[in-house]
Amino acid sequence: MRQTSRMILCGVLAAGLAMSSVTGAFAATEHFSDATTDQSWSGWTQQWETSVSTNYEQVSLTPGRNQSELNFGWYSNTGAAATPVVKLAAKEDMSDAKSFQGTAGSAIDGYRSNKVTVTGLKENTAYYYTYLTNGVESKPAKYSTKSFSSFKMLFFGDPQIGASKGQTVSTGDKLENTSSLNTAARNDAFNWNTTLNVALKANPDTSFALSAGDQINKNVNGIDPGNEIEYAGYLSPAALKSLPVATTIGNHDATNKSYAFHFNNPNSFTAETSPSAAGNGYYYTYGNALFVVLNTNNYNCADHEALLKKATQENPNTRWRIVMFHQDIYGSGADHSESDGMVLRTQLTPILDKYDVDVVLQGHDHSYSRSYLLQGDGKVHAAYDANKTSTGEFDWDNVVDKATGKVYPYYPKADDAAGKAANAAFIQGNNCYTINNNKSAKVVNPQGTLYMTANSATGSKFYELISQQQNFVAYRNQNWKPSYSVISINDKDFSISTYSIVDGNTSQIDSTFTIEKTVNRTPAAASTSNTGTKGQAPLTGDTNDLTGMIALAALALLGLVTAVIAAVKGKRVKAVK
Repeated sequence: MRQTSRMILCGVLAAGLAMSSVTGAFAATEHFSDATTDQSWSGWTQQWETSVSTNYEQVSLTPGRNQSELNFGWYSNTGAAATPVVKLAAKEDMSDAKSFQGTAGSAIDGYRSNKVTVTGLKENTAYYYTYLTNGVESKPAKYSTKSFSSFKMLFFGDPQIGASKGQTVSTGDKLENTSSLNTAARNDAFNWNTTLNVALKANPDTSFALSAGDQINKNVNGIDPGNEIEYAGYLSPAALKSLPVATTIGNHDATNKSYAFHFNNPNSFTAETSPSAAGNGYYYTYGNALFVVLNTNNYNCADHEALLKKATQENPNTRWRIVMFHQDIYGSGADHSESDGMVLRTQLTPILDKYDVDVVLQGHDHSYSRSYLLQGDGKVHAAYDANKTSTGEFDWDNVVDKATGKVYPYYPKADDAAGKAANAAFIQGNNCYTINNNKSAKVVNPQGTLYMTANSATGSKFYELISQQQNFVAYRNQNWKPSYSVISINDKDFSISTYSIVDGNTSQIDSTFTIEKTVNRTPAAASTSNTGTKGQAPLTGDTNDLTGMIALAALALLGLVTAVIAAVKGKRVKAVK
């Protein structure tokens, strides 16, 4: 990719700045997934009350540093026997088990966080594991590796267990998240389980999954256990006992340490100078792909460049570089894509160019969009930062220019001419990109980065699309249904297909997009200056193949019509961001 002007360091702002006190102008729609209409609902309500909602000790699986490792994390009671041990065996009776010891540390009150890494995994092999909780060994669970050279992942956006609060279900009850029952979390955990089961049934050869953040909904601070019932719901599906998930810190995860207690992420970037309470970014490899997960609740982009530099220097020859973060700097949802979602766009775009990133996976906007291949335009742009209120709290309604201190409103009132002009200037100031591909559904040895924004995996909360589709968006969709994407990678191809779940069945909502590479990665060139001078790029060519252009154009038009209809008909109910 072509390098662009050197970034201006964006402001240092950890995400934990009083997000729990937000009362901003963000709104979910009336649309959500009502689990009470499912025939299995009655059985789930009893299961939730008696065994799920109070079980904080469920195990989570995450990818290890590479394909030969697997990470485990789980809670145990304080004062119980030492528990950070996982046993791994090839036989179901565990007669050939090997023990792996890990570490334990303080978690929420009454619990310890246990973390263990299993090593030496081989491809296409079935394993069985147990872990010790409070000195008691669990029943064996099965985990199977797949191919290490050609593999498949599931990509999910914002499960956000508990975000359906305030919605009314078929029984006439309004969902809430304040009681010990937390009916919103109960509803969303049921749908999360459904999505996982449907996706895995259609893709039984999945190696692992990716979640673009906001695993849970309730913003609480520090080690407050107020969101543990939501984590219990998130971790409850049986599918997660055999499916590792690489998670991202979303803005709803960021303020609380429970995220770091539950998930054992590999290569945690502890050199991050402005981490959120939930922890840091991290990275790992799988086959010929490097995955870098940025904590964009941290507004200090120097940290993100440092992480990308470290990860790419340690893994310079991987065919694919995939970055995941929560905020959608190139999205199309009404609530975030032209406000806090794109605040880091002018700073992150040249960094992603510099480190030759192929694909960026995003969440946050609870709507689906796929970009064209984008690069920075090589010009100097303003660096924006989150604004603070007079009391030092996070300001969801305004953004500030770091250099000038000028404040721009996200949501000016209709009769505020000056505010509307300032908002237009902010949006214009983020036009820092060029569009590289030719609208084909397949590109060969391309320049530029593909940006994917996932819709909600559970339907706990949906946002409308903005009224006018941006020129960088190839296709977008909001059909008010939970969705997931399937990513397939081998040494030659990266492909992504996205599906909605309707009554337990899947329906593809966008053309499969494929990147084909026939050449090795070109070494990165020297950095360019902050004057906007363009440096020599690590170019890999492009394709003139027009295959799929007409189909994509038709899909884009359909998406725009759908968005206009939804904007006219959709009623909005107030909700916290």
